[in-house]
Amino acid sequence: MQLPITFENLISEAEDLNLYSKLIKQVNKDFLLANIALDFEENILPSSLKYVLHEVIYKLIQEKFVAYLNLLYIVDVSEKKIKQLDGSDTLKLSEEVTFLILQREWQKVWYKNHYSS
Repeated sequence: MQLPITFENLISEAEDLNLYSKLIKQVNKDFLLANIALDFEENILPSSLKYVLHEVIYKLIQEKFVAYLNLLYIVDVSEKKIKQLDGSDTLKLSEEVTFLILQREWQKVWYKNHYSS
């Protein structure tokens, strides 16, 4: 599997494979496991998904760092990838982490779909 390198590629691939709603379900599931009150509608626009997720991640980094770390653990975002990010600008960091979370969630959905067939 080749991971999408941009948000647009990720959404395009999810929609092409009719897996966008499963991606949203996976995001909701992992946020619930991390005790973060966030529940997206399955038909949320991709731009709204990105915006709200970015906002939530930014607030977690700023105000609830332990919850942020717990979320990264539950989603299973690569520690190596997180360490490669520049943490000097929290807004930019939260945007990049948002994409890494979506990328990992997409990977889970893709594998489940690919290997359940």
